[in-house]
Order: sequence, then structure tokens, then C-alpha cells
Amino acid sequence: MNLSQSLDSDSDIEIFSVSDLNRLAKAVLEETFALVWVEGEISNLACPSSGHMYFSLKDQQAQVRCALFRQRNRGLSFTPENGMLVRVQARVSLYEGRGEFQLIVEQMEEAGNGALQRAFEALKKKLMNEGLFDSAHKKPLPKLPTCIGVVTSPTGAAIRDIISVLKRRFPSIPIIIYPTAVQGTEAPAQIAQAIKKANKRLESDVLIVGRGGGSLEDLWAFNDEIVARAIYDSAIPIVSAVGHEIDITIADFVADHRAATPTAAAELLSPDRQEWQHKVDQYLARLQQNWRTFLNHAHMNIMHLRKRLKHPGQIIRERAQHCDHLEQRLISASQTRIHRLIQILNQTTSRLHQHNPLHTLRAQQIICKSLSERIITAAQHLISNKQFQLENASRALNTVSPLNTLGRGYSIATQNNNILRSTQQIKIADPIRIRLSDGQVDCAVIKIHTSDTSGN
Repeated sequence: MNLSQSLDSDSDIEIFSVSDLNRLAKAVLEETFALVWVEGEISNLACPSSGHMYFSLKDQQAQVRCALFRQRNRGLSFTPENGMLVRVQARVSLYEGRGEFQLIVEQMEEAGNGALQRAFEALKKKLMNEGLFDSAHKKPLPKLPTCIGVVTSPTGAAIRDIISVLKRRFPSIPIIIYPTAVQGTEAPAQIAQAIKKANKRLESDVLIVGRGGGSLEDLWAFNDEIVARAIYDSAIPIVSAVGHEIDITIADFVADHRAATPTAAAELLSPDRQEWQHKVDQYLARLQQNWRTFLNHAHMNIMHLRKRLKHPGQIIRERAQHCDHLEQRLISASQTRIHRLIQILNQTTSRLHQHNPLHTLRAQQIICKSLSERIITAAQHLISNKQFQLENASRALNTVSPLNTLGRGYSIATQNNNILRSTQQIKIADPIRIRLSDGQVDCAVIKIHTSDTSGN
């Protein structure tokens, strides 16, 4: 092929500029990938004054550039740092200016133990503020449990350790296992349900809630809020026994007591059989000693009482003699008392005779009779005087009485019950009434005669 043929063939090839190629690559990437979640370790973190963040996410084989713009990083709940393991939700894109493949981060959160630790602290603070950790709510553990309930996996090492310890220390304590998952998404609900079942059945007087050791993720079921509230609501005392001594969970704070390990929990709740046997032997020895002492004291008291004990016949004779003595004293005292009462009665009778009211009554009767006679005499004299005064007044009244004047031939003329004293009081034909000594006469005026005052 010669040069002219080569140029002719190049005219059929589509040639892109660098900008066009990057633009097309960017469009393809953004159209092909939706939002994706990517987990990796932060490196090459840069935070310019613009407020944006630029960094790389890497794992052991590769890395990818990332951009977190200012309007997105304001919602972060932590401060990103190099070496931190994070999980980002991002759009796949390409930075056209340098032709670099990159992720545009929409959301970022801590991954691994960092995120779990933050969740742990947040729940711990919440429950603490609600009072679930307060010592006032802690219930005492029984000194000698009648039955121990265990909320754990029936196949785990924890239940084997607990059973082994209890059989060794106090094998007579029965154990009830409430089986449950102790890790995974379903574990919290199952643990809470097992605690509620134990409280409903009331078979145990103490519960061990826990599991063997593991990673933070393995123990996370005991950091769940539903488990914490189930422990808090339990009427049965609960011992939390999760993981190893260095492992601390929310269940440890809420429980009535924390044991470092399941084995420690079993040792805490089970008395040492030999120690208890030793105490029982000590108590038995003390009881026997106290019983012997009691019997000795009782025997000494019996001997002492036996010495003081008298024959019933002797006691009866002594009592009879004492009764006779009391009888003589009673008779003597009664006679003396009666004699004294007779003297008081005679003195009182004499004084009463001197003040007999009959003597005073007779004297008062004489005085009353004298006064009565004097009253009658005075009344008669007063009546005579009043009769005499009445007769004199009657004669004087009769002398001036108009009736007496009428008897001598005079009369009284009235008109309308008014006495007529002048002819000027009447007219011709007026009715008048004339009163005489023995009655009245009604008349009519037919003529009026007047007379002068000179007597003509």
C-alpha cells in the first residue's frame, strides 16, 4: 500500500479529541453505574479551604480517587483521617481535566470497629440518661440459688464451662437452659425472648445471660437495645457473662451483676461445696455445744428447785396457819371498825336531834299565826275606812249629779247627742230630744222664745 492509499483510508476513521474522549467516557460511566457502596481505607486525604475533601480509597490490591464536596461533608458524624476504614455511597465518574477515574461521594460512614464503637457509645449514653444503669435498680443475687437459668447457645463453650463449674462446686443446684442464638441478626430478639420466657415461667431465681469470647461483631447482640431493655425489665436477677474479662457490653451495664466470663458467673452463683460443708460442720459443733450447755443449766436448775421444793402437806399446814392468823386479824379489825362506826353514828344522831327542823318549824308556825291575825285585823280596818270614804264620795257625787237635778223637775234638751244651751243652736222644725228623770221624749221645734239676759 502506498502513501496515497493510506491517506484515503484514514478519511474513513472517526478521530476523538482528548476532551471528547474523556467526556464520552464520563457519560458512559455515569450511565452504566448507579449509586454504589465501596469500602476501603482512606489515604492521601486533602482538605483545601474550599471545604471539599479529596482522598483515595484503597485495599491491598488497588485504589480509587474520591471527591466529597462541601455540601455533603457537613453531615458527617466523624472526622475522616488517613488510615481510617470507611464505607462510601458514591457515583462512578471521571475527572475530565486529568482523565482520572473517580468516585463522587454522596454519603460516608465509618466501617468496622469504629462504627460499632460509635453505635455502642451512643446507645450507652441514651440508656444511661434513661436510668437503666442506676444502682438503685440492681437486684441482689441469692446466696444459695435453688435453680440457675442460663440464657445462651446450647452448643457453645459457655454452657459447657458453666455446667462444669456448677457440677464441681455445688452439683445439687439444678440448671435450666433457655437456648438462643448469641450472634447474628436474629440473636438480639431471641435473647430478649428467652429472658421474657424465664420471667414468665419463674423456674429460676437467678439468670446467667452471656456467651464465650469473640470479636466485637460476634458480641454485638449483647449491645442491642432490645436485649438491654429485656434485662432491665426482668424481675429475676441477671448476671451478665459475655466474652472475656476485657470485653464490655451494654448488657454488662444493665445487668444486676457483671461476671468477667461465663465461668466466673457460675463460680459467683455457686457456693463452694467444701466451704459450705465446713460451715455446716462448724454450725453443728456449735449447736451441739450450745445444747450441752443448755442441758447442764437445766439440770442445775432442776437440782436447785428440788432443794427448794417442800412437801405438799407442810405447805398446806403453813398456809392453814397463815389463814387462821389472817382470820383473827380480820375479826379484830372488823370489831374495831364496827365499834368506831357506832360511836360516829351516836354522835351524828345527837347532832341531828339538836338541829331537828321540827323545833324551828313550830316557832315559825307561831310567828305565821300571829302575822296572819294581824293581817286580818289590818285588812278589816282598811275595808271599814274605804267603805266610809266610798259612802262620803257617793253622797258628794249624788249632790252634783244631773240625774238628781232632773228629779227636782229639770230636763236636758239635746240635738244629735249635743246638749242645747242656747236657742241659737236650733231652728223651727228641728228634731230634739228631751231627757227627763224617768226617760226621754223626742220633739220637734214649733216656736222659739228668746229672753234677754236682763231677765225681762
